[in-house]
Amino acid sequence: MSSITIQLLRHATLLLSVNNQRILVDPMLGKKATMDPVPMAASTDRIPLVDLPITDSGLAALLNSLDAVIVTHTHRDHWDAAAQEMLPKDKLIFCQPIDEALLQSQGFTRVQPVENSFIWNDISIHRTNGQHGTGEIGQKMGKVSGFVLTYDDQRVYIAGDTIWCSDVEDAITTHLPTHIIVNGGGAQFVQGDPITMTVNDVLAVAQFTQAPIQVVHLETVNHCYQRREDFKAAIAANELQAQVGVPDDGASWSL
Repeated sequence: MSSITIQLLRHATLLLSVNNQRILVDPMLGKKATMDPVPMAASTDRIPLVDLPITDSGLAALLNSLDAVIVTHTHRDHWDAAAQEMLPKDKLIFCQPIDEALLQSQGFTRVQPVENSFIWNDISIHRTNGQHGTGEIGQKMGKVSGFVLTYDDQRVYIAGDTIWCSDVEDAITTHLPTHIIVNGGGAQFVQGDPITMTVNDVLAVAQFTQAPIQVVHLETVNHCYQRREDFKAAIAANELQAQVGVPDDGASWSL
């Protein structure tokens, strides 16, 4: 078995070590309350709601040690101004094709869009689709992607900002992930349905697959109303503790 380690920094920002390559996913690096709240939400608290669980010097060292970055989409809670400023401009960035020009316009010189799949340092990177909400709001939220990282006998599916839908079902059926990371929080505006996974969405994923699941994207942005305690209660009520976890900020785990 190969060894992959994953650390949740905050929200959807993950640090993965795969084949000794350090990969940062969806960097939201700003300090607490440095950004305006997401508009049209019931809460008007400034974001991020919490600080990163790392010192400034530790973050600088982490960023310098990176081999690559994955940006699932460029909403500011996944790719904020601080990340754009702090990341070296020659850092390799994998992204969905629609975001290539934007990232290049921000000065990044090694932007690698992934249309379907890309092989890098013996790691296969597959892009998957998702639905960032339903109806008109889902259309306004734009194109989003997930990514499956395959190395040796491990297949990690980072679903990205999506609800439970046929795209997620197809990704699981196609790639047969050995580990799944989903974005919870039930993010929602004052009108319309949720745009990220709710408690019920996560339960649906767990019913569809036996793969271990970790729920992130929690308690950091003002329009994510479902909290860790909500997910943990539902997981316990459905006796899914052996399959579904809800890591705290800063927590690490190995596959």
